[in-house]
Amino acid sequence: MTRTYTIDSIPGDGIGVDVTDVAMECVDAVAGLHGFAVSWRVRDWNSELYVKTGRMMPVDGIEQLSTGDGIFLGAVGTPDVPDDVTLWGLLIPIRREFDQYINLRPMKLLPGVMGAMPGIEDLDIVVVRENVEGEYSQIGGRFGTGMDAEFAVQESVFTKAGVSRAARYAAEAAAARGGTLVSATKSNGIIHTMPFWDEVVARTVAEFPGVTVDKVLIDALAARLVMKPTSVRTIVASNLFGDILSDLVAGVAGSIGIAPSANLNPERRYPSMFEPVHGSAPDIAGKGIANPVGALWAAAMMLDHLGEEAAARSLTAAFESTLREGMATPDLGGSATTLEFAKEVRSRLR
Repeated sequence: MTRTYTIDSIPGDGIGVDVTDVAMECVDAVAGLHGFAVSWRVRDWNSELYVKTGRMMPVDGIEQLSTGDGIFLGAVGTPDVPDDVTLWGLLIPIRREFDQYINLRPMKLLPGVMGAMPGIEDLDIVVVRENVEGEYSQIGGRFGTGMDAEFAVQESVFTKAGVSRAARYAAEAAAARGGTLVSATKSNGIIHTMPFWDEVVARTVAEFPGVTVDKVLIDALAARLVMKPTSVRTIVASNLFGDILSDLVAGVAGSIGIAPSANLNPERRYPSMFEPVHGSAPDIAGKGIANPVGALWAAAMMLDHLGEEAAARSLTAAFESTLREGMATPDLGGSATTLEFAKEVRSRLR
């Protein structure tokens, strides 16, 4: 009997639709070659739905997603809907309701891609970002709206359980990646949450004899990633710091269009979600030139998470060899369309 996985696809807005469509076709192709199938449930949950109904997804959206094996997201965001509405109406509720507390963002210099500087051929970084608490909190508010004394308060929330489980996941990753874990902090200036982060990370990583922690201030770490990116292999960071650093690393590697992301519930009690890091890019949406590599890489991460490691390797090898042969979309200096690139990837699947 053929193995079948039920995946909820949320193309979203803009180029999210462009890249999700072709990535799904590539997943179907590689699944056929490796003896399994994917049953896609395509959800039209996006900014257009919000304009019509006042919601980014239905009231029972989380319940609908809970019966699937995974979620594949394109991108959300349009100029006529505020970004905080799209983020807090779809992406963040999914992450939190399904306890996707690890945001895993790998990045390396892909074949045929020109990095931001010479000498980074060995670039290979994994950012482990705590994904459900930290600086992305709803606690706080704005006061005295319209008055000269108007002010805003935003509270960060760091728990021992939340920090330690992120640090534990990162330590396990670092153990297989040279043994050094870089912890992003700002404990010299943020005097409560960041020292707490440092202490919990240090205590947790001490449980892993082969792993050492290199505590680095976020500003110095950002500079280090620009000047000596190959000196870092594995990073653990809070929600905000991890979000920023992973995009920075993608820029160093050549383009945010190639960056993938996995929102993981490591215990697999709930479905995990996979997405390219790039936004909806409304300026090029529908033009057929969006880079599908981030979506394809995210799809490969999804297949790996589902236990289809051989299919994941095949898909990754196919888009890497396509890049190696010089085919690329305009953001990487090429002239290929989204469809042409994806067609070449499918032809290289093994």
